[in-house]
Amino acid sequence: MRGATHAKWAACTVAVALAATACGGGGGGNGGGGSGVLSSSWGDPQNPLEPANTNEVQGGKVLDMIFRGLKRYNPKTGAAEDMLAQSIDTSDSQNFKITIKKGWKFSNGEPVTAASFVNAWNYGASLKNNQKNAYFFGYIDGYDKVHPEDGGKQSADTLSGLKVVDDTTFTVKLTQKFSTFPDTLGYAAFAPLPKAFYDDHAGWIGKPVGNGPYQVQSYAKGSQMSLRAWDGYPGSDKAQNGGVDLKVYTDNNTAYTDLMAGNLDLVDDVPAAQLKNVKSDLGDRYLNTPAGIIQTLAFPYYDKNWNKSGSDKVRQGLSMAINRKQITDTIFQKTRTPATDWTSPVLGKEGGFDQSLCGAACSYDPGQAKKLVQQGGGLPGGQVKISYNADTGSHKEWVDAVCNSINNALGNDKACVGNPIGTFADFRNQITQKKMTGPFRAGWQMDYPLIQNFLQPLYYTNASSNDGKWSNKDFDKLVDQANRETDTAKAVGLFQDAEKVVRDNMAAIPLWYQNGSAGWSNRLSNVALNPFSVPVYNEIKVS
Repeated sequence: MRGATHAKWAACTVAVALAATACGGGGGGNGGGGSGVLSSSWGDPQNPLEPANTNEVQGGKVLDMIFRGLKRYNPKTGAAEDMLAQSIDTSDSQNFKITIKKGWKFSNGEPVTAASFVNAWNYGASLKNNQKNAYFFGYIDGYDKVHPEDGGKQSADTLSGLKVVDDTTFTVKLTQKFSTFPDTLGYAAFAPLPKAFYDDHAGWIGKPVGNGPYQVQSYAKGSQMSLRAWDGYPGSDKAQNGGVDLKVYTDNNTAYTDLMAGNLDLVDDVPAAQLKNVKSDLGDRYLNTPAGIIQTLAFPYYDKNWNKSGSDKVRQGLSMAINRKQITDTIFQKTRTPATDWTSPVLGKEGGFDQSLCGAACSYDPGQAKKLVQQGGGLPGGQVKISYNADTGSHKEWVDAVCNSINNALGNDKACVGNPIGTFADFRNQITQKKMTGPFRAGWQMDYPLIQNFLQPLYYTNASSNDGKWSNKDFDKLVDQANRETDTAKAVGLFQDAEKVVRDNMAAIPLWYQNGSAGWSNRLSNVALNPFSVPVYNEIKVS
């Protein structure tokens, strides 16, 4: 069943590792900030900004500014801390009583109540609403009725496991024990929604209303979203600036040029072509910090060429044909690290990171690469085309470098070519419509700091972010076992066993772990990136 179970073990094991990679910058104050408005580079999100329908970075940035949920992930350590939750009580890790704090409102004046959460979760889970993050509600009792995954008809509109007790209290019944359920509740899919969301859905989509430190002032697709600090925000993390103008760029080199010219205040993805100059250009107005992000090459398993006997050898051969160290040293100026597993170093060893798990399959070995590709029946059609979005992320440079490495290893200068797709939204649409015919760039930014989050959403059968539609019963079985395990060390071990199945089949080719980077103008101070590599906008000060 898609995403029906999640990790059942404590997330605190990763707190130390995340604290060791804290992102710098000072903490936000409790009082209101200045009136200055900053401008920041951005890309149009793929989908409307419904919390349960956003599972990509650009939309996530906005949701993090306009919403606050029961929990919030500490911008330095990543630890899940109470935000709107007054308490989350349980005696059996399956039945939870959630009490929310009084006095919270949405920016349109509506009070935030227990029903604001329950209604939003029911909406997100419902099959008829077609929300991409529906599977996050899969462990709540009754999900099989509101979101049947066997092709059956939806037989209920609400989750039987959710009950409103009063304005500040609701209960949650899960299908099984889930000891770290509260730690997942900082993810945007669990945000509350106002009545206006349902009463005038089209109007809300045009100008989303949330309960966070910012409110949307205007949005012109392809141009800019303007957000302004909400004076009535009751939280302790008030905006320290007057607002943020998110400016759409289809080329991050142009964004960097605008930063240097004084036409932009913040770039949160320094282009690869500028990394050799960035320190001399910006000095101490540049940072590069570890983040919970891994870049991979994914494959379309709905295409028979990648789902036939021998194709695993072809993928392993391609992996061994990629000189990761050379690419991260030269293209990324050592700001990224060759991947040795399918998670992230920010988890730490106790959290599941294993620098030796991929082993030889992630080591550059041209001779073995060529041998494996030949044993697997050769490249489909004699050539692989690596698809990527051409608008952001300096992808052309590294895709070209990966293809050059593959071509050199295989002794064929036409074995691999890049396949640019105009915009991120177009690229993602082609992926979700299952139009890929060869490997495509994939990046995963953790939703919350658990090893489960690097594996289950991406590789579990029919999981929401399993874009290549890979499916393996052994992997699914091990994930299910890990999810039922309450002992942290045992759960991590089971997840790593599942990860070995990913390795043995080379379900996706791990490329490198990505740091978060940012450069900013001399108008700004107190700039930091959280462990998810997103700017902590509310803490930025504008002179």
